[in-house]
Amino acid sequence: MARILIVDDSAVSRKKLRIILEAAKHEIIGEAGDGFEGLQKYEELIPDLVTMDITMPRVDGITGLKDILKLNPTARIVMVTALGKGSTILEALDAGAKNYITKPFSEDTVIHTIAEALK
Repeated sequence: MARILIVDDSAVSRKKLRIILEAAKHEIIGEAGDGFEGLQKYEELIPDLVTMDITMPRVDGITGLKDILKLNPTARIVMVTALGKGSTILEALDAGAKNYITKPFSEDTVIHTIAEALK
């Protein structure tokens, strides 16, 4: 299964994603609290996939997404958002995100979305 980096400023969201993804036999190789830290961890760990929250302090998820894709244009990144704003999600998809998950998320949605992004 995939080696995954979770980037989210919410420890609760990171923990919930970790539980769901590990139950689906994925390996969580790292966690970060914002896009800046996410880029550093990406460079260090080279994950198969990144889950990236959109709204975070310091460096937001859209910027984090773009920074990782500059480093590796083939990176697989799935956005996670509590925002129901279609324009923000479209911006992320246009910038290169593989898909997105809306909070609060269900186990089935997370597993399906991650599987699709890994194809």
